[in-house]
Amino acid sequence: MDEHAQSIFEGHEPQAQSPEFLSDGIAAPRRRLGRGISSLLGSLTEVPAVLDTNQPVETASGQFLSIDEGLIARNPYQPRKEFEEAALAEMVESITQHGVLQPLLVRPFEGAYQLIAGERRLLAARKAGLTKVPCRVVELDERGVCEVAIIENVQRTDLNDLEKAQAFQDYLDKFGSTIEELAGRLGKNRSTVSNCLRLLELPDFVKIALQNNRISAGHARALLPLEEEADQIAMCQRIESEKMSVRQTEDAIREKLQSSETLPFEGGPSRKKPGAARLSNHIRDLQQQLREFLGTKVDIRLKGKESGQLIVHFTSNDEFERVVGFLRRAS
Repeated sequence: MDEHAQSIFEGHEPQAQSPEFLSDGIAAPRRRLGRGISSLLGSLTEVPAVLDTNQPVETASGQFLSIDEGLIARNPYQPRKEFEEAALAEMVESITQHGVLQPLLVRPFEGAYQLIAGERRLLAARKAGLTKVPCRVVELDERGVCEVAIIENVQRTDLNDLEKAQAFQDYLDKFGSTIEELAGRLGKNRSTVSNCLRLLELPDFVKIALQNNRISAGHARALLPLEEEADQIAMCQRIESEKMSVRQTEDAIREKLQSSETLPFEGGPSRKKPGAARLSNHIRDLQQQLREFLGTKVDIRLKGKESGQLIVHFTSNDEFERVVGFLRRAS
């Protein structure tokens, strides 16, 4: 999908760049975000003017049609759970004055239509009292709908990091995909997707703090090396109370991990903590690689030089089936 398609989806311009416009006021394409998504949607260089007729308009970019808003079902793969009321009110005012200037993306579905992208515009149009909205009609399967919904939302800076992570996880679970495959479809690095997914491993207390912007995603990721949930919650509380930066958080966690590797005993020097051998940097790196490959929490626990445990965590039956399927294919 290119940025022109993205701007059409939610009526916004690509950030950090001055948009160029076509004659109809629609942002021109700049770069492709993912070859897989682009192949699904194709180019959007030909977008007709706002439709006020029931007759479909055929272009090289597909079919454009004015559709009764009541015939458009919600996208079940919409990552965004909440819409800011102030921004929605502004869009309602704009649509009341000028109409819906950029078409929604829909697909034929059960005798009507299903929304693929543009939910905020659809909600605003309904609040503005519109009975029909301009749409681009495309043929996409379930997987394609999910991919476009993720791309359309994940590029927006106001999408919550946990919503992104949950959207990634839902995709992996439903389609049995690997993190590498998903990253390729989205035009992102595997590590970016993997690091985002790891936020789902955190306890609810930390997730709520992140969702409410009391801590940043950088703070949340810094908490992941702490094995105990209680330690993660305590450090999260400390971040808030002391207003710690991400770097300060990382330093504090590093010190805590180093100090926990030895236990002082009365009347003598410190000794190594029993029950687990210290992980070398090489083993820690392997542990992180496994977490990225499998998209879930993985622990390597050594009991000696040549023995230990490899523990793969899962939080749902779907996630368990996905990990098992991945291991079977890899074998």
